[in-house]
Amino acid sequence: MKLITTIVQAYDSDRLLRAVTTAGFGATKINSVGGFLRMANSTILMAVDQDKVADATAIIRSIARRRVEVKVDATTAEYDDVFAAGVHEVEVGGAVVFVMPLEAIYKIYPDTIERYDKTPVRN
Repeated sequence: MKLITTIVQAYDSDRLLRAVTTAGFGATKINSVGGFLRMANSTILMAVDQDKVADATAIIRSIARRRVEVKVDATTAEYDDVFAAGVHEVEVGGAVVFVMPLEAIYKIYPDTIERYDKTPVRN
């Protein structure tokens, strides 16, 4: 079993969640912020069986595409001679994907703890 941690731009997160859940993967979204532009990101967590990692990463690749956006940065007056009025094009999108070994999943309830050594079947 593997834990796939994917960081995508918030713009792509809903489409990615829809695509992975339609394909039968369970996923959890965590809102995050980071990077050089301090833009909203989403961190998507998925536990998948070893033989499904390629399928999951193919879905991520199909959704999280790079694109160019125009950004305005009013705080960079020192760059006005290089970028008119702080306006410049920035490449955004894509994804950062981490695939890590996952020993088990635990679901904790008030009266019981369930341990899964394989990805639980979704109903």
